[in-house]
Amino acid sequence: MQTMRRFTAGIQLFDNIRERELIYVDKTDLVYQLAHESQFVFLSRPRRFGKTLLCSTLKCYFEGRKELFEGLAMEKLETEWKKYPVFHFNLSLCKNQYNLQGITRELERQLRPYEEEYGRDLNDETPGARFASLMGRAYKQTGLKCVVILDEYDAPLLDALDEPEKLAEVRKIMQEFYQPLKACEEFEHFVFITGITKFSQLSIFSTLNNITNVTMLPQYSAICGITVDEALDVFKPDIQVLADTYKCSYDEMVDKLKKMYDGYNFCENSEDIFNPFSLTMALKNRKIDSYWFGSGTPTYLFEQMKRFNTNVLSLEKTTALASEFDVPTENMETILPLLYQSGYLTIKGYDPQWNTYTLDFPNNEVKLGFMANLLPICTNRDNILARTTIIEICKSLMKSDVDLAMQHLKTYIASIPYLEHGRHELENLATFEAFYETILYVIFSMFSQYVFTQVKSANGRSDIVMFVGDTVYVFELKINGTAREALDQINSNGYMLPYEAGNKKVVKVGVAFSKEEKNITDWIVEQ
Repeated sequence: MQTMRRFTAGIQLFDNIRERELIYVDKTDLVYQLAHESQFVFLSRPRRFGKTLLCSTLKCYFEGRKELFEGLAMEKLETEWKKYPVFHFNLSLCKNQYNLQGITRELERQLRPYEEEYGRDLNDETPGARFASLMGRAYKQTGLKCVVILDEYDAPLLDALDEPEKLAEVRKIMQEFYQPLKACEEFEHFVFITGITKFSQLSIFSTLNNITNVTMLPQYSAICGITVDEALDVFKPDIQVLADTYKCSYDEMVDKLKKMYDGYNFCENSEDIFNPFSLTMALKNRKIDSYWFGSGTPTYLFEQMKRFNTNVLSLEKTTALASEFDVPTENMETILPLLYQSGYLTIKGYDPQWNTYTLDFPNNEVKLGFMANLLPICTNRDNILARTTIIEICKSLMKSDVDLAMQHLKTYIASIPYLEHGRHELENLATFEAFYETILYVIFSMFSQYVFTQVKSANGRSDIVMFVGDTVYVFELKINGTAREALDQINSNGYMLPYEAGNKKVVKVGVAFSKEEKNITDWIVEQ
């Protein structure tokens, strides 16, 4: 039996990884390039995407810990190995504080070890004042300018995003703490800031007018995450072990891993990027599962979806300008920037003629997890109870038993608390049909990657098209009409014709809903 290799999954400290001889995908050539990019650098990436490991790598590099980089690209690139005074702050630890004093205490706690090394002026009372004088003392004592690393700078802000009054107070605290970045520029060699979102216009970094945002620069598209080539090179034996576990070929397992965890793109024409946490967890556990969502779902995202009355049906294959999805959080007019910056949508195409981007879910893990967390919001139903019913719907459709699937679906819809006038928590829907179309879309998306709504054909749009195994399902919904009318519309408009030329079985389903009964009243299935 092959010896279990030691993975970095969940380990975010570079020195820990190197000292324990864990598997490491060498990014140190990009780290070196980044460290010489400019004096002030900002990088945005989704959570669990390696930002903290990148910060830790930069910290070890600027501390001159040459021994940690033996055998890596950095060893040949760096020749001087100076030991700079490095101040590394992890702002994610400021989350979940019950009051504003808690945030201040956490900032002071992170300042204290550096003050023990370089001293403290007791006249400095606030975290920002202490930080400013700390950098001055460090420069005076070492003769070298400081390196400042702010990891997850936006964590305290996101934690208060749904509470405007608290957000304003948190903003003041963080502004005061970040202010020395500009005031003490003469003492700074390099400042690196990471986060999920962009709060730059909140005056938090307004004085840093020379900050370089490398988030969408092609040369840094793979600085966090794992490319396909890196995965096939570094993890080849581990992929084979996983293939043996699932009793499939190596190539088949590569395809499974790509569909589940690959597909992120952070600029136009970039190569696909694996989520590093999910990929390494799957290889470590020898199990394909949903690891990214399992590590926590940010509530702020779904609260903001309610705030913006998000139309769930419009999220897939969305076309947008960069100015629409890569904007500061406080300037958002739709949910698109948060979905993109948080990693729920990614770049899937670019049109240079019109300078437009196509955004979509990166992979199955994100789409299925997103829908699973979205369904309780749409329906006011407990997630566990919903999953039980959805599993039965899935089993029925996999067996081509549409009648049983529709009966389960009818039972489930009957349990949804009805909200007056068709308005539910996530969307202000114009019609009952849109409400039911959304529910069916979310449910079907939880067990099939290929679910599409409002699919264009020569003579109109079919409501829902879904691919399950070797079968294509074409659904048409009618409110206060008949299932026969819905089926006739599929046939007369030829909604099924684009799929009949292939080898897949085509199943047409006409579904009737009643406004009065608030549920499915009838359906007709035709193959």
